[in-house]
Amino acid sequence: MARQSVASQSEDLAASAADQTVSDTDQTASDTEQTLSDLDQAQAEADQRASDRDQAASDRDLGASPESHHASRSERAEGTLARHATRMVRGQVSAERDQSAARRERIATQRDRVADERDQAAEEADRVGERLEAESAGDDPRASEARAALATMRLEAAAQRERAAADRRRAAVDREAAAADRTHLLRELERAHLDDLTGAYRRGMGEIALVQEIERAGRSRKPLVLAYLDCDGLKEANDRRGHAAGDALLCDLVALMRSKLRPYDPIVRWGGDEFICTMSDTDLETARARFEWVRKSLVEKHGGGGATVGLVCRDEGETLEALMERANAELREAKQER
Repeated sequence: MARQSVASQSEDLAASAADQTVSDTDQTASDTEQTLSDLDQAQAEADQRASDRDQAASDRDLGASPESHHASRSERAEGTLARHATRMVRGQVSAERDQSAARRERIATQRDRVADERDQAAEEADRVGERLEAESAGDDPRASEARAALATMRLEAAAQRERAAADRRRAAVDREAAAADRTHLLRELERAHLDDLTGAYRRGMGEIALVQEIERAGRSRKPLVLAYLDCDGLKEANDRRGHAAGDALLCDLVALMRSKLRPYDPIVRWGGDEFICTMSDTDLETARARFEWVRKSLVEKHGGGGATVGLVCRDEGETLEALMERANAELREAKQER
């Protein structure tokens, strides 16, 4: 009977060792998750710096000389490359973090299984120990020593199980925190691609959104209109009433555009006072009426200037670059007529 009890206690200790092994594996996965989190944060900051440089270069284009315009265009190209590089790294990191999270969930399931087996072994050891103590009750010193040894083993095993349970609870909290951190960084990634002032897309992610809409229109064989819009009164507002007035003008322009577009129609701040958007399943006359309303509403609110727009309808197989070139030509022609 003593040998049976000792064997049960040994099984419990073996289960404890297995639980510790799984715990160590989970800690390694947790460390990996933290490393990936730190890397993702570093890439997010690099992406933000590249976006800021690109926006600053676009802003300097306002009223710039041809030489300055060429220099800022080169700077924007450099910023675009940097953003593409950080997006690739962040995409890879995101995939690795998802894989790490999945591993930790598998480890947690394994730990729970090991803990269940350990608890069952502990219950059996306790039952055996109780029977042994009842059967060996008496004055035999050896029996008393055996009972004391088994009691000590049971106490040690119980303490180890409690520590393991506490460690599992901590691991669960850590996994929840890691999941919240992934969600937070995903939102940060989304915000990093939005213009701080207007809420429109920045050029990097905005270009991707525009291409997606163009490709979707091609697959569905539905019409798509691209608008190239210039805020005419921005420089005058900045010069005469200060940059706060210019900022308010840009914000109101984007707000008015959104009120006439659908939620999924992307608006991109292409330069300091230039915006590009696409409207799917829309014809030129409908788009022109919408932007005329935007122009009049902006003039009524701020006076003067308003906005000028170049509108083109996508031809079969036409790319974003080709559409923008035609829309820009329409914009220049509209400005000359005005």
